[in-house]
Amino acid sequence: MSEEHRFVVDPTKTPTYRVVSTLLRALSWIFFRPTVIGVENIPLDGPVLIAPIHRSNVDFAFTLFISPRKVFFMAKDSIFRVPILGPLVSHLGAFPVKRGSADRESMSLAEEVLRQGHALVLFPEGTRHEGLSVQALHDGAMFVAARTGALVVPVGIGGSEKAMPLGAKLPRFAKIRIVVGTPIAPPSSHGRISRSSITAKSEELRAELEAVYRQSMGLA
Repeated sequence: MSEEHRFVVDPTKTPTYRVVSTLLRALSWIFFRPTVIGVENIPLDGPVLIAPIHRSNVDFAFTLFISPRKVFFMAKDSIFRVPILGPLVSHLGAFPVKRGSADRESMSLAEEVLRQGHALVLFPEGTRHEGLSVQALHDGAMFVAARTGALVVPVGIGGSEKAMPLGAKLPRFAKIRIVVGTPIAPPSSHGRISRSSITAKSEELRAELEAVYRQSMGLA
């Protein structure tokens, strides 16, 4: 990570954060009129890993509607090289992750956010997918949760694939419905946490994520 975009865990809602987040919320409301079910499932304090479905590039914007907390999140590193956009997402609590590789620095930053007791958004599918089914997840989300003791909250976002489909350059008007599921306890043990327990918890998250996604689409 360049010095220019060196990430610092700052839970303060700075004036820049408030302006940018207010603008993003306003634009999202105009375009998508999001409704949220289950907002009470995200704890107001303590470490929590928010795990949304990922069907569109606009999914990150809806994290501003699901909790009054400032949430931190990973964003693909190419965004930080875009003038104006890079600094703006940094002010929103984003830090870069390199796609297609085991980015240890970004995972270390994710753990730092949670160890300090904050909320982190991490898309457990890793990248955007299509369809109602949620395939086997990467173990990264549950691995980080296991190392930090963070609760994991599945979030379904219904309609975002219409709001900005794969390949679209600009968002479209669409109604968004967000369903926040029940928190899942992280893997735990008295000694070293086994790979099998992490994989089992990832499967539990996959099933719950698919359930809240179907509910957000009005299918459950």
